Formats: sequence, structure tokens, C-alpha cells
Amino acid sequence: LLSENLGVKTQSICANIHNVEHHRAHLASSFLVSPFESAAVVSVDGFGDFVSTMWGLGNGASITVRDQVTFPHSLGLFYLAITQYLGFPRYGDEYKVMGLAPYGEATEMDKMKMIVQLMPKGQFKLDLDFFLHHSEGISMVWEDGEPKIGTVFSEKMVKLLGPPREINEPLTPYHKNIAASLQEMYEMAFFHLLNHVHSELKSPNLCLAGGCAMNSVANGKIFSNSPFRELYIQSAAGDGGGAIGAASYVWNHVLGNPRSFVMDHAYLGPEFTNDDIATLLKNKREKIIDGNFKIFRIDNEFELCRKTAEKIAQGNVVGWFQGRMEWGPRALGNRSIICDPRRSDMKNILNEKIKRRESFRPFAPSILRETVNEWFET
Repeated sequence: LLSENLGVKTQSICANIHNVEHHRAHLASSFLVSPFESAAVVSVDGFGDFVSTMWGLGNGASITVRDQVTFPHSLGLFYLAITQYLGFPRYGDEYKVMGLAPYGEATEMDKMKMIVQLMPKGQFKLDLDFFLHHSEGISMVWEDGEPKIGTVFSEKMVKLLGPPREINEPLTPYHKNIAASLQEMYEMAFFHLLNHVHSELKSPNLCLAGGCAMNSVANGKIFSNSPFRELYIQSAAGDGGGAIGAASYVWNHVLGNPRSFVMDHAYLGPEFTNDDIATLLKNKREKIIDGNFKIFRIDNEFELCRKTAEKIAQGNVVGWFQGRMEWGPRALGNRSIICDPRRSDMKNILNEKIKRRESFRPFAPSILRETVNEWFET
């Protein structure tokens, strides 16, 4: 388009807009940046474009969709409903319930199997009488930059499981058993799907995406509970990774360009120089003095690591900040709170004093690669 403004001619070009379906973007966000030339690709979440689950085959620069699960049936929504029932209403609280599950026993599986039913060819369906989303919709409003989702479970769910837990109500053994049963039911449906996908595609490689791909407990069982032998999960597997998925889908699948990028790390965020940090400390000088904090600059990396290890061994908690920030909700490493796991009181110290969160919340171990087999069976 040509336009004149004060006698100056300018030219602007309108780019083509490609609409990429929600789950195709999820599939692309994993496979098209993976190290695999060919792989089974699976996306599982709440909903996106009226689809909750999609799977297919990634080969070269293209993805072929083989099947999907559509509205109103969703494993992500099932997990959300029980998460709300257990008194965790905030957006994304499912990971808290996943952390709570190991503290209970899966005693309520008969009830869970009434809510989620496994179907042939890896499919599943919900008993919709336990839900409201298909009849009343899901209300969502934004408050202080955070989405608030309305209740998605029905009165029939309450009749089946009992009164829902209030937010500040103590967690009882029954609540923990509900969480354990929820996780067990999710895994049953998840591996029901994965095993069917493998039987159809025969690929040893699997790429996972979607919000449910952040269920690290289930992911940790893929090697033992399915025939898949190689796994790739992009660090921002949820909706945050949709940007790289949509871009990759258009560049590779739609336009036919060869793949040239493997996302083999998550260090894609901002970084800050020593000068940036010095400026911040200067601006916070009064607070530093009032808090009686001490500041040391150690340029020798070996000496820095030695002093840090010494502090950790003494029972101190260390905030570790280096390089570029990782991308994704499970990012660990360059922005970490680290401590000595040998101390029996350290978990409570971190949860109560540092993170100020629930006592059952788990932590990630940092282990030397050559000693992994001393701590893990696989």
C-alpha cells in the first residue's frame, strides 16, 4: 500500500496470517523442535478449539494428525474439577494436587472410574453429569493479571465424593486419597492413550505437549508403562509454548522449510550483567543497610562454587542466579533455591520460611550425572 504523509511516500507490506489450530500448535511446539526425525506426537490439555487431545505422526518437517478427543470430554478438565473440589481454586493449581497425591492411597478408584470411562482405540469420555462445562460453560475473569475460573464440577460430584474442601480447611487423609485416586485415574487414561498410539505408529520416539504434559509424575512412568523408549517434552509444553508451536508449524509444515532448530535447552529468557546488578544494589542501598546485609563480589568461579557449597553444607539456603532465565513452569537451574537435602528439617524450612507454601510441596533433586543410578532405578 502506498501512502503520502507530508510529501513522503512509504510502503507497507501486509503479511499473510495463518490460523494454526490449538492442538496442532501444541504438537508442533514439541516435535518440530525435537531431535527426532520421526516420532509419535501427543497433545493433552483442558481444551483448545474444542479439542482436548490430539495425536499423530511427526515425520521430517510435517505432522499428520491421526485422531483426537473433542469437547466436552477432557482429561485436563477432569483434573481441574477434582483440583477445585479439593480446595485449590487458583489457575494452574493442578500441580499442587499432583504433589499431594503421593501422600494418599488410591482408595476411591471405583468413584473415579464412574467419572472417566476408557473407550476403544485409546479414547476416553467423561460422565457429563458430574460436570457443568458442557451445559453452563466455564466462566473466566481476569483479576490482577490472573485468570479466575468458575466451578466446573456439579452437585452430582458432591453427592459422589462428599462436601468439597474449603480453601483454608485442613487436608484430611480422605482428601489425600482423593488426590491419589485422581492421579491414578489420569495415569490409567494417559497410558491407555499412549499404548494405543504406539500400537498404531510403532515409533519408539514420543513427543508430548499440552498442559497435561507437565504432569511429571505420569511422565516419569512412560518408560515402564509404555513401549516408548525416547521422550521429548519442550520446557513450555503448555499454552505458553503455543508461540513457538505456531511459528514452527507455519515455517516447517505449511511453507515446507526444512527443520534447522533443536530446542535442547530452555535458557531463552533475559540475563543481567554484573553492572546491571551493581546498579540495582546501589538503588537499594538503604534497604541493604537497614537489613544489615553484606555484599561480596567473587570473580573466581571455583571460589564462588566452593563458598556456596560450604554455606549449603552448613545448613544455609542459597538463592542461585546466573545467565539467562529458563522458559517454562518447570524451569530449574539458573534461577534456583538450593539447599542440603541430607537435613531432615530442610523441607519444612523451605516450605514454611522461604517459599511460604503448603508442607506437602515437593522439591527437585540435583544429582551428578555419573551417580544417578545410586539414587534412581531408571
